[in-house]
Amino acid sequence: MSLKQTLEEMKQQFVAHSPAEVLAEMFRSIREQQESGVRHGLQEGQKAKDFSLNNPMGIPVHLYDELAKGPVVLTFYRGGWCPFCNAQLRAYQKLLPEIHALGARLIAVSPQSPDNTLSHQEKEELRFQVLSDTNGLVAAYYNILYDVPPYLQEIMTNKFKLDLAEYNATERWILPIPSTFMIDESGMIRSAYVNPDFMKRPDPEDILAELRKL
Repeated sequence: MSLKQTLEEMKQQFVAHSPAEVLAEMFRSIREQQESGVRHGLQEGQKAKDFSLNNPMGIPVHLYDELAKGPVVLTFYRGGWCPFCNAQLRAYQKLLPEIHALGARLIAVSPQSPDNTLSHQEKEELRFQVLSDTNGLVAAYYNILYDVPPYLQEIMTNKFKLDLAEYNATERWILPIPSTFMIDESGMIRSAYVNPDFMKRPDPEDILAELRKL
């Protein structure tokens, strides 16, 4: 089953088992971003912003140091609490051998704190970099950061028992729009996928197709 099919099944289950008022507010948030008139994310042909963020072991990872080794697939996700994000990362994990065979690397970034990023077992098994952007500075560089609206904060707190500020170890309720950027060795963004609909992500095969163009 492709990632697209997996996410569509998850969406159907989410819709079937969620209260109508929760769905209404979730889809309201997506619609507001889609209809805002704002062009989210850095675009194809722009220079990728360099950054340094820590991985779960506390080791800083510099984007441009990684680019010196080859192209980078840079993906921003909401956090480990998001099942759609987890499905995406699992699909990309399976794709790693093919990504590496094309000389590229995968870097995943979320605003969650390092303590909430990976379990001990996951840290030992990690085969790609997962970085913590706790204050959303890098997401802001890439023009994909937004403040979670109060009506969603209420739903996440009361319905899902998730205090996002605490989970991310910051004072603000912030999230990145799920995004994936394909960056070549010169630091140029060769393709960009930015979608306010958190239930949709680029399919692994699309990523491989883009890498083969580099």
